[in-house]
Amino acid sequence: MLVFEVRDMTCGHCVSTVTKALKAADPDAKVRIDLATHRVEIEPVKADAQELAEAIKDAGYTPLPA
Repeated sequence: MLVFEVRDMTCGHCVSTVTKALKAADPDAKVRIDLATHRVEIEPVKADAQELAEAIKDAGYTPLPA
């Protein structure tokens, strides 16, 4: 499992945007997001950590390793 902290994710729309970006990078990945702690947990199938971090960045957010 990969875990990122995305501090600039502040609302439900942000959660949706990050989820869509991650699913675009790895459609079969399991994504869990806890908005209160800004924690994004991903169980990837095809993409690696770098690709998933880039997907979050491309969506306009700043992923930090947790």
